Amino acid sequence: MNTIIRKAEEKDSEKIWQLMKELAVFEKYINSFAITPEIVRNSGFQKSPPDFYCIVAEDNDKIAGVLVYYYLPYTAQNSPAIYMKELYVDESYRGQKIGEQSMNALKTEAKENNCTQIKWTVAPWNKAGQRFYEKLGANENKDWLNYECNV
Repeated sequence: MNTIIRKAEEKDSEKIWQLMKELAVFEKYINSFAITPEIVRNSGFQKSPPDFYCIVAEDNDKIAGVLVYYYLPYTAQNSPAIYMKELYVDESYRGQKIGEQSMNALKTEAKENNCTQIKWTVAPWNKAGQRFYEKLGANENKDWLNYECNV
């Protein structure tokens, strides 16, 4: 395996979408999943500035993993932060450090853009995900509860 971690390009849109769809199945929200390859292409690559950014793990011509993020330009620390929306590695590539390498690439991106934090959420039932993030040195933020409101 010769996996390369890199910033996604527009030509990756269909493959990124496929992994987003697999994540929706894994996280049990496939019934409300409304993303299409065209939305990925338009929102992530054709729009300026894009709605999201993406790091991919590429093995030859296959996208083995995807990390989707966006910037929080204003924080109480008067510096930007990154919000990681999705990290997903194709099941056949798990255990090969792709998630760790993708997170390290995101840390580099954060430092290059003067971000002081990377934030994300993980489902309470996803114990493997929680162990993975803790192994990388992340801490659960117990000071805040997540709320949401449909509009």
